[in-house]
Amino acid sequence: MTDRDSFLRLQARTQRFTLGAPKNFQVAPDGSRVLFQRAESGTDPRNSLWALDLATGAEKKLVDAAELLPGEEELPAEERARRERARETSGGVVGYAVDDGFRVAAFSLSGRLHTVDLVTGEIAALLDGATGAVDPRPNPAGTHVAYVRDRRLRVVELDGDADRELVTEDGEDIAWGLAEFIAAEEMSRARGYWWAPDGQSVLVERSDRAGVPKWTIADPANPAKQANVVAYPAAGEANVKVSLAFVGLDGKRVDVRAGDWEYVAAVHWSAGGNPLLAVQSRDQRRMDVVEVDPADGGTKTLHTETDPRWIEIVTGVPAWTPDGRLVRVSSADGDYRLVIDGEPVSPPGLQVRSVLNVGAQTLFSGSEEDPSQIHVYRTEPGGGVRRVSTVDGVHIGSGSAAVTVLSSWSLAHSGPEVSVLRDGEPVAAIASHTVDPELVPEPVLLTLGQRGLRAALLFPHGHRPGTKLPVLLDPYGGPHAQRVLASRNAFLTPQWLADQGFAVLVADGRGTPGRGAAWEREISRELASVTLEDQVDALHAAAERYPDLDLGRVAIRGWSYGGYLSALAVLRRPDVFHAAVAGAPVTDWSLYDTHYTERYLGTPAEDPDDYRRNSLIADAPGLERALLIVHGLADDNVFVAHSLRLSGALLGAGRPHTFLPLAGATHMTPQAEEVAENLMRVQIGWLKRELG
Repeated sequence: MTDRDSFLRLQARTQRFTLGAPKNFQVAPDGSRVLFQRAESGTDPRNSLWALDLATGAEKKLVDAAELLPGEEELPAEERARRERARETSGGVVGYAVDDGFRVAAFSLSGRLHTVDLVTGEIAALLDGATGAVDPRPNPAGTHVAYVRDRRLRVVELDGDADRELVTEDGEDIAWGLAEFIAAEEMSRARGYWWAPDGQSVLVERSDRAGVPKWTIADPANPAKQANVVAYPAAGEANVKVSLAFVGLDGKRVDVRAGDWEYVAAVHWSAGGNPLLAVQSRDQRRMDVVEVDPADGGTKTLHTETDPRWIEIVTGVPAWTPDGRLVRVSSADGDYRLVIDGEPVSPPGLQVRSVLNVGAQTLFSGSEEDPSQIHVYRTEPGGGVRRVSTVDGVHIGSGSAAVTVLSSWSLAHSGPEVSVLRDGEPVAAIASHTVDPELVPEPVLLTLGQRGLRAALLFPHGHRPGTKLPVLLDPYGGPHAQRVLASRNAFLTPQWLADQGFAVLVADGRGTPGRGAAWEREISRELASVTLEDQVDALHAAAERYPDLDLGRVAIRGWSYGGYLSALAVLRRPDVFHAAVAGAPVTDWSLYDTHYTERYLGTPAEDPDDYRRNSLIADAPGLERALLIVHGLADDNVFVAHSLRLSGALLGAGRPHTFLPLAGATHMTPQAEEVAENLMRVQIGWLKRELG
């Protein structure tokens, strides 16, 4: 590897060694073909659309992104926002949708609406090449394509004729067919409309952001550039008003009669029955499964689950089986159990992570005793479940129980190995073109302390036992994310950090997924104390086993929640931590969004003590250790106001610190090769100086 191709630059160029991996698989109803996206190489950011013929094993490129779009992409604002919410950094064909007969696929390329005939391979550019199209989807019958442009849902016939708005309504704060910020950022719902099974009408979201606080994101590096004003629902403030309506191709509209709910977490509409909604109360202590009647918009509650703290959203449910049985996931007994027609079908101890497909059999992902492994399972016709993935690792499943696509990540290899199974048996493979990192992590996987914290410890390659090393904690540490996973790619950055002369410890504490609802809910009202305590306990337990860890030189680094945890560490436990790099930290929870923050802390008006106890601003006068704060100035998730308020409080208290602003950077870490490399090298140089 040349100096130009240093690990850090290569990691940025390959988007963390994910470019070239096949993804977003869809299986034909007859099980004959698999569609997927993949870039030409591990350094090409543009995805093309491919098809795999399962009978012959041959791959065919259906859409060549470079041929259709040889230049740079120019994305509509709504598409840029959608990609930010999804943390999508690649380009080309980043999403597509197909009709029920698998005859046509629709996609948007640089805002231009295209279709591809899946039989002939013919590609058509609809709307005379006009730009601005977002989230196009053909109807199940394959006769029309719906899409969003200028925040309005439109529909066009497959031949490009009769393009029109489905609903016409004035007002820049109104949107039809777009998932609002909270749905896309916090509820994993990226869609804002759903075709009826007969293809003659659409269930569509209407959102109104007029009452939501407007926050401004300026670009100080370009003062002539107009500031971006966004509607941001901060904790305790108004949410976007969301409602639903059935709109026919003939223009007929039937509004859904909303019940006592704040959030529409999920929508499912298939031939198995009427549309299903998963809806939540504002405090998230109640989740209802609601059936909606398309004829009059009436609703019927089919199931209600409550919890004194919160009900977690599980993707893929609720849903109907083809014979009309309700599929959901319940955590009422502490485990996340798959429930079909009122009966739990997954065993206790198997934590259901997501439901991947509901058909005659249900395909889902989950974790058993080892939360660092994620496997794919299917229900069996005679009862019970069967594990489809057979080797240790992290497996991402798609397709159906009949034809399943597995993307398998493991500690034994870099990048994914992608296989296609028919009735659980391998029948084909899909090539992956990811770049070899030329770095082989050597994590020591540990179970630490009384709570059995899952952790990984990495030493520099060639480390000689008996040589003391400064310690660097590298956590995320918060809910909804894990760092300790049985995947080589998960430890590439920690191993690089270790090779700079550190013992690197990565630990998942309470609140992280894969260990059941009780484990997750232990952080309720106590984000700061619980998550920090687990990092300290993991550090001390690891040092007991490995005396080469020098507890006199301990640093911590992280981004987002990990940044919060890092700043928290030096502010509240200076006896343990000697330096911290806090990237994009949440420092004042009243500045973060409603759905995430209120789940754990309530509202600032009703629970002010919880906000004071878990925020960092009041701790500023007590800083006695080295702190480097890093924040992107264009961040619309954790606004730079968080870091500025902490920096201002530190300056006001006379506490020295370092603040590094990143011009033009969003909440995603910088992607430019030089910036990504230099940002990491700045951190390492700073940590080494501060630790002596």
